[in-house]
Amino acid sequence: MSKVSVLGAGTWGCAIAILLANSGHDVTIWTKIEAEARMLNENRKSMKNLPGAQMPDQVKITLDLEDACNDKDLLVMAVASPYIRSTSHIASPYIKEGQIIVNVSKGIEDGSLSTLSEVISDEIPQADVAVLSGPSHAEEVSRGIPTTIVVGARTKETARFIQDVFMTDVFRVYTSPDIIGIELGGSLKNVIALAAGCVDGLGYGDNTKAALMTRGMAEISRLGVKMGGKIETFSGLSGFGDLFVTCNSKHSRNWNAGYLMGQGKTMQEAMQQVGQVVEGINSAKAALALAEKNDVEMPIVEQINLVLFEGKASKDALYDLLGRDKRKEYKSLDWE
Repeated sequence: MSKVSVLGAGTWGCAIAILLANSGHDVTIWTKIEAEARMLNENRKSMKNLPGAQMPDQVKITLDLEDACNDKDLLVMAVASPYIRSTSHIASPYIKEGQIIVNVSKGIEDGSLSTLSEVISDEIPQADVAVLSGPSHAEEVSRGIPTTIVVGARTKETARFIQDVFMTDVFRVYTSPDIIGIELGGSLKNVIALAAGCVDGLGYGDNTKAALMTRGMAEISRLGVKMGGKIETFSGLSGFGDLFVTCNSKHSRNWNAGYLMGQGKTMQEAMQQVGQVVEGINSAKAALALAEKNDVEMPIVEQINLVLFEGKASKDALYDLLGRDKRKEYKSLDWE
């Protein structure tokens, strides 16, 4: 049994707390929001956005960040991506040297263009920061529906420790040294999922979305490899696996926001109706900036930025993608 604190009591943080507590670990959830803590303490069966799930009675809910960070085998960073830096900053004084922190949030920091593990490491340099990602909607994980994910870490020992903590008969964990590839796959798929939602909102079919997802993964892979990720990662769980589930599930807030925009809603209207942080919107500008910085062509990312921030109609964006110049599917493949 390990002592684990989950920093963040949102949908994903609660799902992870349920998973770990049901595996016998000593679990604490930290939140800075009093109403959230009170709700979790008073009614453990009525968690927002987790229908049918129940928070085990033994999970401790705290507003005390120092208490949450002290004497823990593992810290799970589960706050939404826009709050990773501020949470890491206030937690840092309570983090011991070598403390293992596994980040489960997905995104790229706007402005710095840093991955979230880089943000955490910047604010908590004494920590051993790892990442966990894959096809894992919180709504299903909280109910024990089987899935498989991957943990990326700097050392084999850290990866195996996190693997042991999380592994259950319904939550299979693989290990990988490719932290940057795992994070970019998990972040950029949210941008592509917005576009996939637009396709569905427009009423187009399976062919259209399959084509968009495939070309979206080509964009993610191009940028990811240019930034040091491994091509195998993008065909794996945190790459295509996560892209597939996020582009096709009604659990996905990114797909839902895109769907609403495909039906004619503005970005602001879509975000308001979804009612949760839509990570792909926060990552879209950063993804485009990374593409420009690394001289990588990402036309889908370019078009979804125009839809999000310049009011371009989803239908016009799609047909601009279809009308691009003719080319080979892969530049590396040619006739002999």
